[in-house]
Amino acid sequence: MSVAKQRRISIVVFIDAMGWEVLKGRSFLARELPYRRKLRSVLGYSSACVPSILTGLMPREHGHWSFFYYSPETSPFKPLRALNLLPGGLVNRGRVRNLLSRAVKKAYGFTGYFQLYNVPFRYIHLFDYCEKRDIFKPGGMNRGKNIFECLEQAGVRYHVSDWHLGEEENFSRLHRDIERGEVTFAFLYLAQLDALLHRVGKESDKVDQKLAEYEQALRKVLAHAARHYEDVRMFICSDHGMATVHTHVDLIGKVEALGLEYGRDYVAAYDSTMGRFWFHNEHARERIRALLADIPEGRILSDQELHALGCDFDHHQFGELIFLMDAGVIIVPSHMGEKPITGMHGYHPDAPDSDASLLSNVEPPCDPKAIPDMFRLMRHEAGI
Repeated sequence: MSVAKQRRISIVVFIDAMGWEVLKGRSFLARELPYRRKLRSVLGYSSACVPSILTGLMPREHGHWSFFYYSPETSPFKPLRALNLLPGGLVNRGRVRNLLSRAVKKAYGFTGYFQLYNVPFRYIHLFDYCEKRDIFKPGGMNRGKNIFECLEQAGVRYHVSDWHLGEEENFSRLHRDIERGEVTFAFLYLAQLDALLHRVGKESDKVDQKLAEYEQALRKVLAHAARHYEDVRMFICSDHGMATVHTHVDLIGKVEALGLEYGRDYVAAYDSTMGRFWFHNEHARERIRALLADIPEGRILSDQELHALGCDFDHHQFGELIFLMDAGVIIVPSHMGEKPITGMHGYHPDAPDSDASLLSNVEPPCDPKAIPDMFRLMRHEAGI
């Protein structure tokens, strides 16, 4: 006895870092998904881009940008300062940092993505963290509603991946929900491509191999869904692309050579592509600003430009001064890591390698042009 097909399912597949330039010259699912366009990203890393996709808001509106920001009054990390007494060769190892990150996440009850990265323990008590809640859950945003909260409020039955799990398990779970035929909207989260691109760069044959794996798996999803639904609509989107790294800048060393005192004169967070500064006196502000103005591999973002990019935060939450590296340039060492990597993102949205992608088997509704527009597309597909 055959089971009647459900009317329609919309499947949104998020592939981290599958940028427009990454796909250039590659025929990824060209037959199945003929509608293809690039999407403008937002300034920042996935910690800013994904919340913009899930909410339709710019970073200043949803309150997510770089993970760490200066806030000694609210910092939960004061007990970790004691770890600075241990040998750096021990506590700065990647494996040790990962173990400590898991322990801290559990102790503090964080449900969002949490990683200590390479933030110095002698300064960690000066910082708070912006993603303490799971952004893929209702109520997970710092401000605003994500798509999953909207779906629940509208009573839409949906599927969403568990980002804690591996990709194979998340594919299996999606197939099970398709088999049941009860959901009308699905969000599949795939993050392995981002890690691979960081490691080998977008030109590597290993990227072709990974995309071929995704092709095979997604064709199975389409075929399986077609057996259980009359109308299967698929949209694959990303949050940003990946630039090939060609230059390393020791920004920390340059700033420290000024002879200013960290914590007394200034505080800085050194991301992979941005230096973010807070100042305790005008002397430090003038000295650091003058230094940065003479570094040719990057530039200071004006308040006007930060406003246009949706990254002008109340009370300069994420930095009073933002120094952004040019595409292909990274800060080494940084608070994200001590060693160079092959691929990086987090550059200006105008850089071609920042562009995200949108692929679909139908003309995308709402004419999306930037990654926050995916929120309206998802609402439309869910009928809310």
